Amino acid sequence: MARRRAAEEFSLSFLDVICCGFGAVILLLMITKTVQPQIIEASTVNLEGKLADLQEQIYDIRGESVVLNRDLNAKHEQLSEYTERIAILQGQLASARSQYDSIQVETNSNDVITEQLAIARQQLSDEMKRLLGSQYLSKNNLIGGIPVDSEYIIFIIDTSGSMFSYAWERMIEEIQATLAIYPEVKGIQVMNDMGQYMFSRYRGQWIPDTPGRRKVIMQNLRNWNVFSNSSPVEGITAAIRTFYDPGKKISLYVFGDEFTGDSIATVVETVDRINQTDAEGNRLVRIHGVGFPVQFIRASHLQTTGIRFATLMRELAYRNGGTFVALNDFRP
Repeated sequence: MARRRAAEEFSLSFLDVICCGFGAVILLLMITKTVQPQIIEASTVNLEGKLADLQEQIYDIRGESVVLNRDLNAKHEQLSEYTERIAILQGQLASARSQYDSIQVETNSNDVITEQLAIARQQLSDEMKRLLGSQYLSKNNLIGGIPVDSEYIIFIIDTSGSMFSYAWERMIEEIQATLAIYPEVKGIQVMNDMGQYMFSRYRGQWIPDTPGRRKVIMQNLRNWNVFSNSSPVEGITAAIRTFYDPGKKISLYVFGDEFTGDSIATVVETVDRINQTDAEGNRLVRIHGVGFPVQFIRASHLQTTGIRFATLMRELAYRNGGTFVALNDFRP
């Protein structure tokens, strides 16, 4: 009986298949290496083209930015011109308003003769007769055009930055000169244009008139720098409402350099309503004014508040039995 041959583990056919497989792998690798450089080269070309496009866009943007910056600078110059024109027009508008207020005040002024007669009828009290002496009838009770027949005086001082920085020494001199024409009074009070008291412990009260008190007032004035809105309205109305007494002759002295309020006519009407006339036609208190020309060192279109202060105080003094004095220099 013939013996069967054992099966071989690797036949020729199997080796052929293996070789073909390796060959296919090698062929794939060769194809891959051949195509890869072409793909990279194409990608590089595309990126360089995009980079060139981006650089060209950057150049375009830079050119546009230069043009835009040039236009922006031109607009800034135009804006500066417009701002300057607006400032000038605002000054002209304020001046026109001031003139309008002045005309309106003059239009509302009635019975000029009655007002003058009322001032003339204001007589010296018995107390002032005693102070002036037995020869008072032969003396004029006007000094420099200012009536000095009052027994009580109130100083209302503009404590704003412009006054304190430029006219303060001159203002102190004027206070001293005003006190000098009143050798002796029954009471003094010092307030700023906001109605704030210099001496808080004398709030609503009269400061006794003594040489020592006058000296202290002058000393404290040198450093009295409190807030002010550059409008005497609050101080005037507060002084009249607080200190008016039908049995006392009172004078208000307003020292300032500008009026920043809205309407001169409104202020005049308000003071008329508060500072009414008595049965004899006399006002409750006299109102005097002293104007310091601080605002007139500025450009002409910025002098409006100074002009308005002079207009306001001239009218208040005229209507309330007082005198307005406009100084020609704010330096001592």
